Amino acid sequence: MFPYIPNTEKEVEKVLKILSIDSMDKLFTDIPDKVKLNRDLNLEKGLSELEVEKRMKDLAGKNKSIEELTCFLGAGSYDHYIPSIIKHILLRGEFFTAYTPYQPELSQGTLQGIFEYQSMICNLTGMEVSNSAMYDGATATVEAAMMAIDNTKRKTIVVSSTVNPETIAVLNTYLKYRGYNLVEIDENEGSTDFEKLKASLNKDVAAVIIQSPNFFGVIEDAEEIVKSIHDNKSIFIMNVDPISLGILKSPGEIGADIVVGDAQCFGSNMSFGGPGLGFLNTTKKLMRKMPGRIAGQTDDGYGNRGFVLTLQAREQHIRREKATSNICSDQTLVSIGAAIYMATLGKKGIKEVALQCLNKSHYALEKLTQSGKYKKAFDKPFFKEFVIKADNCPCDINNKLLENNILGGYNLGKNYPKYKDSMMLCVTEKRTKEDIDKLVKVMEEI
Repeated sequence: MFPYIPNTEKEVEKVLKILSIDSMDKLFTDIPDKVKLNRDLNLEKGLSELEVEKRMKDLAGKNKSIEELTCFLGAGSYDHYIPSIIKHILLRGEFFTAYTPYQPELSQGTLQGIFEYQSMICNLTGMEVSNSAMYDGATATVEAAMMAIDNTKRKTIVVSSTVNPETIAVLNTYLKYRGYNLVEIDENEGSTDFEKLKASLNKDVAAVIIQSPNFFGVIEDAEEIVKSIHDNKSIFIMNVDPISLGILKSPGEIGADIVVGDAQCFGSNMSFGGPGLGFLNTTKKLMRKMPGRIAGQTDDGYGNRGFVLTLQAREQHIRREKATSNICSDQTLVSIGAAIYMATLGKKGIKEVALQCLNKSHYALEKLTQSGKYKKAFDKPFFKEFVIKADNCPCDINNKLLENNILGGYNLGKNYPKYKDSMMLCVTEKRTKEDIDKLVKVMEEI
């Protein structure tokens, strides 16, 4: 017997007797001998709890976290302040261990948490309906694209190359293997080339996807393209940073049909890349094509307020072939954390966070470019991320910054060869003037 299988010898004998076989190996006769390992695994002996704890701490100690480093890295995952109340509420057993609320009468707390999250994220985006969250911003964008294809019966999605490259990669994977087309529109000086985008519109385009602020941090003039998209009877999908909506016009006001993004910035740690919190908001007209679940408010017949699953177009609830998506789990715990974040800060608080991001990032760019050693790559309005050009390789700059306990910017050469000498820096509300001045000082000395 293997030590990780908890059956006793007596239990094994009983199972073998019921199955009328004399050894466990007989259970695996369908597997050819040539593919079996036929030896014990090369594992070290078991450790005590104390030894395991020490081993894990030693391994964790090889990493450096943003608790030790001052973070100026963004590109999709952001170091925002997390109010301590979020941790204290989320760790309560009724939230932390809760799963799918199949029985509403036993899941009122979870359903109310989802309902409050949906209500607040809709207010922020200016849309009418929200689901109870997707895995991350990339999968939310894909689900929005599939909604558009299903709704329009067209097969082509147009996406700006200023959308996060990882999101474009996920889009490409999903669409390619379902037989749909993905057309990528070039960027021009850090923003979408709208003339090329307009020229790409035809009767087979189901949707256009634009990110604002985009991957370079630039705020896109999305209103310029809305009429052309709608005149083509295509769906307009906006991928947004929810923090930016504290000061920018909402996608609903601009005319977006579906709004997606990642709300990791609402109370979640960066955590080496996850978990994220993909949100998907849309109009009542498109809501029946929406994946996931919608929690609604009702009463129990006696006038007492209650919560239910109003729409559940998932394969767990309806026939698989009728389901809008096969994403079969959501981010309820993370979305409740986002609801706590929005409720704690309120409208004024989110606006204050957005303004601090805006002002501090502009201060950082001004200081970095004063000497002329670094130049801004794009002369476009930006929110909290900006791109600078350097004579040094971004890798060398980041290595020097790391020596000074600073987590540097994103090397754009990874995804955009023509920007191989450029790096993107992110400045959130957590960065102080002293943090920014130290960044500038170290970079000037390189």
